[in-house]
Amino acid sequence: MDNAMRIVQVDNFQHRRYGRTKVSTGRKIFYGFIRNNHQVQEFSDRDSAKFESLFNTHALGVARANKRLIETCENFRPDLLMLGHADIIRNTTIAGIRSRLPSIKVAFRNVDPPFDQKNVAKIERRMDVADAIFLTTGGEWLKQFVTAKNVVSFMPNPTDPAIEVMNNAERDDFDIDLVFCGVGNRTDPRYGLVGRLHEKLPDVRFRSFGMHGEAAVWGIAYDHVLEASKMGLNLNREEGHTLYSSARISQLMGNGLLTFMSTECGYKRFLSEDEAVFFDDEDSLVRQIRALQNDDARRKAVARAGRDFYHRHFSAKDVAQYIVETTFGVPYSKDYIWQDEAYRS
Repeated sequence: MDNAMRIVQVDNFQHRRYGRTKVSTGRKIFYGFIRNNHQVQEFSDRDSAKFESLFNTHALGVARANKRLIETCENFRPDLLMLGHADIIRNTTIAGIRSRLPSIKVAFRNVDPPFDQKNVAKIERRMDVADAIFLTTGGEWLKQFVTAKNVVSFMPNPTDPAIEVMNNAERDDFDIDLVFCGVGNRTDPRYGLVGRLHEKLPDVRFRSFGMHGEAAVWGIAYDHVLEASKMGLNLNREEGHTLYSSARISQLMGNGLLTFMSTECGYKRFLSEDEAVFFDDEDSLVRQIRALQNDDARRKAVARAGRDFYHRHFSAKDVAQYIVETTFGVPYSKDYIWQDEAYRS
């Protein structure tokens, strides 16, 4: 395999949001491919469907977007077709691309939660058409998606220095002591915990965007919230799934916010207590927030080490190259600290 690959990356690149974008794992992987000197053609499936629709006819737009992807691959001649959140791309389209480009490899990545059965169905849908599947959950759970023809692997939520540009570990001037960003209502298991934290920590400047009367924030407003915060909560809707975390972990740690997370997520395998704050229960979380609220020396030391670790080991550059090397089955160019989380039949 040549070092430089030709890649078509299909994802929701959010062109029609015109700058009001959510933080995108797909965009980070795109940057990672480029940082490894791969030549990448992006294809935004949902935007293409909208642009190609006639009289705003969704079904017709989807059909045309699928045809445009085949056309893109015929023109660009990629070695790798990288599928992200590309739900409108049909498996028959992927088969059509393979028939035209027999040597192409197909990879699929999914960063959504393992406890969402609709998401599990999305992964199952790609099992027979992808040579490799990459998920932000690890452990035995991955094995259900393994076939005789694919490899299924954990991938960490990546960070990139062009996206996580802040270093709050080196600052003292904050308007927010503790932040949590996560849209949820009373049915969300995090809702009660967040509410109780507000009650138990009246002396902490705690903001919870997306819950308890605070509007959710996106785009530049989200960046401003992160910039204003010295500590962050990484709470998942369900804890206890091996190595699962929402992409929030990369946004908090990558920007140098001191990050609190449950021990149940399993990230103690990678991170020490000198790099992140782990809590076993609500009481230990409250106790540690209080202890670190005014201990800036300790807060900075842990946040600095955590940020350095995350950018060093979970960079988009490394995650993107791991995707390429695992998909093509070539020897790894470096030791990835999660590479034992790849499963084959």
